[in-house]
Amino acid sequence: MIPSIRPPRPFMWGYRACVLGFFAFLIAPLIAAGLFAFNDSLFASMPWKGFTLAWFTGDADPKIGLLHDRRLLKGLAVSFLVATLVSIVSLVVGLTNSFLFERHRFPFKGLCYMLMIVPLVIPGVILGISILVLASGIANHVESRFGYDPDFLRPGLPLVILGQASFIITITSLVISARLRKFDRSLEEAAFNLGASRTRVFLTITLPYLRPALIGSGLVAFLVSFENFNTTLFLVGSDAPLTVTMYDRMLKVGSTPVLNAVSLLLMVGSGLLALVSVFVQLERKAPRAGSRAPISRGAG
Repeated sequence: MIPSIRPPRPFMWGYRACVLGFFAFLIAPLIAAGLFAFNDSLFASMPWKGFTLAWFTGDADPKIGLLHDRRLLKGLAVSFLVATLVSIVSLVVGLTNSFLFERHRFPFKGLCYMLMIVPLVIPGVILGISILVLASGIANHVESRFGYDPDFLRPGLPLVILGQASFIITITSLVISARLRKFDRSLEEAAFNLGASRTRVFLTITLPYLRPALIGSGLVAFLVSFENFNTTLFLVGSDAPLTVTMYDRMLKVGSTPVLNAVSLLLMVGSGLLALVSVFVQLERKAPRAGSRAPISRGAG
């Protein structure tokens, strides 16, 4: 399309209708889920029977709200714990991977880079089953040979953290690597020439430069881990995260408005974290007050 030539009006109307339809298709289910969280009914369906907050604060059966549902609250706490640990592991390993692939040369570097990206394209179900089979096989072999049962390789929180980190590490590695690739290494060389140690250069120059990428990738890792279901379902033990707890509730009880209340809480939380990520990126791009223009090397 040539910008200087105005397209026909029917084409523009059709184009706008397609865009609006696309966004309506994405937003309509979220709005419906949020509305049913306030419906004074035992079922998450029409007709509308009035506004209520019982599915958030109710403490009497049958309307036990989210704040008094011990199983959902436990699942929420487990999800926060898992997401926090997965984010920390993913950031540490992702930062290491970024320096490894951006700063060093070693044999089979291209092959190793492809292997790092592979978990992103593998379906979560396949990834979860593969990790479960591998971990169980190793645990059974260790138990039969040495008489020791490695519990962390059995279904449970350690295996859930390991399974989620196996593909979330790829996300953090790519985000941090993209930021590190733009870094001007002459800043580090100048600090080395002034006598700074490698640790001090990393903590005072390199790490602050990578801070936006670390915060952004950390938030993404937290959200992806918190909302993961496919991989987690095959690795979970007695302590189930929120997504698995909601799935189990759906199978046993069916869709209830308290699940819509949980969904609304997740949508609001995800939106707030996304806004934090956006503000971090805007702060990085905005010029700082009192900053000075760089001095050219030839200035006397």
